[in-house]
Amino acid sequence: MFDDFFVRALVAGAGLAITTGPLGCFIIWRRMAYFGDTMAHSALLGVALSLLLNLNIILAVFVVATGVSLLLLLLQRTGSLSADSLLGILSHASLSVGLVILAFMTWVRIDLVSFLFGDILAVSEGDIDIIWGGGILVLLALVYLWRPLIASTVSEDLAEAEGLNPKRVRLIFMLLLALVIAIAMKIVGILLITSLLIIPAAAARRFSASPEVMAVLSSLIGVAAVVGGLYGSLKFDTPSGPSIVVAALLLFVLSLIPGRSSTDAASPHGGGT
Repeated sequence: MFDDFFVRALVAGAGLAITTGPLGCFIIWRRMAYFGDTMAHSALLGVALSLLLNLNIILAVFVVATGVSLLLLLLQRTGSLSADSLLGILSHASLSVGLVILAFMTWVRIDLVSFLFGDILAVSEGDIDIIWGGGILVLLALVYLWRPLIASTVSEDLAEAEGLNPKRVRLIFMLLLALVIAIAMKIVGILLITSLLIIPAAAARRFSASPEVMAVLSSLIGVAAVVGGLYGSLKFDTPSGPSIVVAALLLFVLSLIPGRSSTDAASPHGGGT
């Protein structure tokens, strides 16, 4: 159906951007940018284990990212270190352990750059099916969990008083984030996943009057970044994954141009629920 590699890249990138838009909004609202970065870095450990144990890469990355999330929750309960310190330890440790495991696997030859920075131009029709299928599942889950997620973002105490179980909601959100990171790795790479989650949402916040509008606009900005980045990559012969992130950055910079006063209405903390 998609014979041209560039068309496949556009379709795959658009599917990913539509999915990361709403997730990125919650990452910004919950101030979880460093957490998303930590989960993305753990993806390399998942890649290493998948090659070592002959497992499916997407499944291995999902399991490892989920494991890192659960480990963070467990360590936070001890109260021995602050959350940002634990995130720093887990982020760099998982990335380094993954690199060390790959270094010991001398019988395996891999393109490490493609894992770190992605290779969207190499996606297949099977990859497109996975991206869109996984993306639809994530979006359906977000629609179902929208009210509990918004409520727990505003105040976990109030959400718990309403019987919404914010801890369970947070765990499900982590699982959704782990799934997106697993399917996004091949497109934008381990080091750039967080950028695609955060930058479009940050650009959308200035122009959004409600959380719902911000989620939709974030997806649209992400799609625009994918299209602009891919065409820029084709025209200037630059790496596709970083080009997409640069395009998203340009859109964010444009959103900062004076003309409309910024508003907190798009944030659950600002009363836009």
